[in-house]
Amino acid sequence: MRGIILAGGSGTRLYPLTTVTSKQLLPVYDKPMIYYPLSVLMMAGINEILIISTPMDIGNFQRLLGDGSRYGISLSYKVQPSPDGLAQAFILGEDFIDGEPCALVLGDNIFYGNGLGRTLRNAAGNQHGATVFGYYVDDPERYGVVEFDKDNKVVSIEEKPEHPASNYAVTGLYFYDERVTEFAKQVRPSARGELEITDLNRLYLQDGSLCVQTLGRGYAWLDTGTMDSLYEAGEFVRTVQKAQGLPIAVVEEVAYENGWITREELVEAGQRYGKSPYGQHLLDVANNKIIFKKHVDQA
Repeated sequence: MRGIILAGGSGTRLYPLTTVTSKQLLPVYDKPMIYYPLSVLMMAGINEILIISTPMDIGNFQRLLGDGSRYGISLSYKVQPSPDGLAQAFILGEDFIDGEPCALVLGDNIFYGNGLGRTLRNAAGNQHGATVFGYYVDDPERYGVVEFDKDNKVVSIEEKPEHPASNYAVTGLYFYDERVTEFAKQVRPSARGELEITDLNRLYLQDGSLCVQTLGRGYAWLDTGTMDSLYEAGEFVRTVQKAQGLPIAVVEEVAYENGWITREELVEAGQRYGKSPYGQHLLDVANNKIIFKKHVDQA
């Protein structure tokens, strides 16, 4: 399976912060926002990843992350000339996807929870159809909303409904089988001129192969698209890290525990970050001061 991070959009709701840089490069507490969705794909076992961004910002992502080799992954880059909808990612990334299953995560979404790694790997292992995640929110009218019948079976998905059928929003993380590019080509622009991801999901629903997995207690989903939500995300990450004494979304740690980089490479990464808490954490992992697990289950 391959992965795409969509880090486009103008970020106008965060002006003037984003007048000269992508919102996905802004800090969320102690690391760039892009680290959080990147770690999610890596936790799912995906090590071939395409980053799609604007002509202005794509170079900044390349300078930050390079070719991905220091994280034990392969990173590619693609320009999105204009933000024409989330489903456009699969058309722009057709050559990268190359007929394989593909996951998409939005570059301004943060996921956290105990057992998240297992949940992601299970979704990545689904060989047929699509898997998306539903999360209970107080303001479902801002999102794509899932409607369930009395047996909790999905019966509809509606984009930003005026009268939501439920409080379950579809998060910015999607897993699709090898048909995703062809399905994306069937999506037609909405009234606002975009290729909506909800319409793509609806094609899988009509096909009978859409799975909506709800993220319940113990999970957190944060969409950092507004000034308040960006601030709250930073506070959330700070609170979690202070409470457990360990950082989250540490991409080199995920790579090491996946067996994608060696201990020597982990030490080199820790030293590269100098005396920062992030770098010290990598050295602690390398020196077995933190219990090693086969897979990282939190991000």
